Order: sequence, then C-alpha cells, then structure tokens
Amino acid sequence: MTSQTEPFASTPAPPYTAVIFTSLRATAHEADEYAETAHRMEQLAAEQPGYLGIESCRDPVSGLGITVSYWASDAAARAWKRVAEHRQAQHRGRSEWYRRYRVRVARVERDY
Repeated sequence: MTSQTEPFASTPAPPYTAVIFTSLRATAHEADEYAETAHRMEQLAAEQPGYLGIESCRDPVSGLGITVSYWASDAAARAWKRVAEHRQAQHRGRSEWYRRYRVRVARVERDY
C-alpha cells in the first residue's frame, strides 16, 4: 500500500497484473461515507492473497478519479473482484457514487 511519504506502490519485477479503475463521481454528496468506504476497500484489498499495492488520485473539481491496484496474477485480481464486502461497495458505487466508471485490466510487462 502507498503511504503519505511514498505515493508509488512498491511492485516486484514484472510480470504482474494492474487493474485500472477510472471513475467520475456523481456528486459530492456523502463524501465522508465515500472516503470511508474507499479507505476500507484499500485495507481489505491489502489483506487479499496476491495484493501488491495501490495508487490512487481524484481531482476535487471534476470528480474524476483513477485508482490502479496491482496484483501478483490475473487470478488474484479476479478473486478480489469476488470478495463479498468489495462486491457491496461496487454495488453502492454503481447505484449512488459514480456517474460513470470503467475498469481495465492489464498485464504489466515492463516497469522502469
């Protein structure tokens, strides 16, 4: 996981999997609850087998956010998608928090 002093995830030598989540917030409504859930998802992801790290940012004006989570394998990333508490957060995101979102999964071949 990243820290305040080191914003980059510490990843091993490739290959590994990157899940890129791009989102546009619907409103600033429930911002505290959203932030709390996002923080909880970071903690929960870090407990999962194959988790390598996360990098995330959000523009406070436009609401556009990008979060990249790194996984040891595609199977580990798929398993994270199926974690019950994460699925509940995904549902809330679709129904309440995001106007639009997109998930892309990539295999990292080079890192420099």
